[in-house]
Amino acid sequence: MQPETYDLVILGCGPAGLSAAINAMIRNKKVLVLGDEVCSPPLHKAMKIDNYLGLPDMSGTEILEKFMQHAMRMKVEIRPARADMINEMDGLFNILIGDDMIETRSIVIATGIPYKPALPSENDFLGKGLGYCATCDGPLYRDRDVLIISHSEEGEGEADFMAEICRKVYYIPLYRQEPKLDSRIEVLTDKPVEIIGNDTVEGCKLKNGQIINVDGIFVLGGETAPDRLIPGLLLKDNHIQVNRQQETNLPGVFAAGDCTGAPYQVAKSVGEGQVAGLNAARYASRR
Repeated sequence: MQPETYDLVILGCGPAGLSAAINAMIRNKKVLVLGDEVCSPPLHKAMKIDNYLGLPDMSGTEILEKFMQHAMRMKVEIRPARADMINEMDGLFNILIGDDMIETRSIVIATGIPYKPALPSENDFLGKGLGYCATCDGPLYRDRDVLIISHSEEGEGEADFMAEICRKVYYIPLYRQEPKLDSRIEVLTDKPVEIIGNDTVEGCKLKNGQIINVDGIFVLGGETAPDRLIPGLLLKDNHIQVNRQQETNLPGVFAAGDCTGAPYQVAKSVGEGQVAGLNAARYASRR
């Protein structure tokens, strides 16, 4: 089955992502926005915003509702999902979303403040027993023991998949809801504090001192670092490097909002989103 092709796929549905989407759609482009069910959690938490021109004395939730209403009026397609893997082939970007694959001529990254590793030495073990997509790398751990650390309920489906092929699956939910999992999965209620291993992952130490011996660890539901999602993307001080056109070092890949650096302000995100959306639309037209 041929993957669906878009002119622009936007990663993130906060102010920068929605601004990029609206401006690209005005240019008659086919746009898809990928984001969480709660777009821009940091903005939701803001009690009062005084520095967004024309909308004084509003809470973050109220401003975001205005943005979402605008996007809905423009019929912006928003899918509550995350990209698991992105690669470029023959001038198109292939984006893996769970079991689905879509294609796009351009990308705008608007994922907010970049993901910071939560576990000591996380970067050192990446690709050496530690990963961020269980369905992608799961077959490597057939008949072996794995630990899944999930920041959201999204990890439950991946854990169930791993239970089908692994010898033993441990699951640590870092969210409040009671997980609903395959009965073969062992749920751990303590928090992970350290990865154990030399050249490769050998286990994980929990806060209570317990050591869980496993062959692989997957951290799910936390925002994947952009340079891991799109190999070759240049970062500086943990932020995506862009020029004034919001272009990254990769042709067809743009970035906007908090992921490009401070100030972490709504107005800056909306403005960068507009520039990124317009330039991504022009790029897609040339393709």
